[in-house]
Amino acid sequence: MKETLPEHFQDFVKRYPDVWEAHQKLSEACAESGPLDRKTRELIKVGISGAANQITALQRHAVMAVQAGAAEEEVYQTILLLITTVGFPRASAALQWARNALTTA
Repeated sequence: MKETLPEHFQDFVKRYPDVWEAHQKLSEACAESGPLDRKTRELIKVGISGAANQITALQRHAVMAVQAGAAEEEVYQTILLLITTVGFPRASAALQWARNALTTA
């Protein structure tokens, strides 16, 4: 499982620490605004990332979902749900991205 942030993301954090800090605060405020637990929030973000064709985001949220207690099969089912809303090709790609993130040491 990939545990480190991609290099381009690490570069962004170094170059724009104030933007990153503001992003983190907004993320925390959104997370604390309702009753969803972290695992559920991460699975939702997996689905959103797959639908939006966001490779890095999907990979990070797949890893974070597992870290929050999701089984890998829950991550994969979340992605399968994309088939009937955004189509098979996008879901198929998202499955591959998740598999890469969850199986890479």
